[in-house]
Amino acid sequence: MTRFQLETIIEAPIELVYDLARDIDLHARSMAHTDERAVAGRTSGGIDLGETVTWRARHFGITWSLTSRITVAEAPTRFVDEQAAGPFRSFRHEHRFEPIPRGTRLIDDWQHVSPFGPLGRMVDRVFLAGYMRGLLETRNRVLKAEAETAAVATVRSSATA
Repeated sequence: MTRFQLETIIEAPIELVYDLARDIDLHARSMAHTDERAVAGRTSGGIDLGETVTWRARHFGITWSLTSRITVAEAPTRFVDEQAAGPFRSFRHEHRFEPIPRGTRLIDDWQHVSPFGPLGRMVDRVFLAGYMRGLLETRNRVLKAEAETAAVATVRSSATA
């Protein structure tokens, strides 16, 4: 099993960050470089407890499909998505949100098990774990930018009202 955590500080309210993190459209924008798109289940807007989304994307020159299900949703502090079908033997991605004085701390706890036994473990160590970390870092940069832009816009509109 491969497991890692990422921490991202976002200068925006926890409720906004939680909602954007569950947004299918934001996820697709953040993964545009892989041509990732939602093709079944929830395909737009915010995903919630019990719902699934099937993604189709191009990684390593191959088109893959992956279906994940939201197995835990505790707004606005935590949600978990897990693979229901796809290329991993399994994956679990816990998203935790903590309020901090200047906004929100997002903690991604990612775990996956690669297929193909010893060969899969070797590919994981050499390449896949870093690739997955990079995808999550890219997603979080987009999430941070969108949340902080929305938070500034809300403050400005409140100041002029």
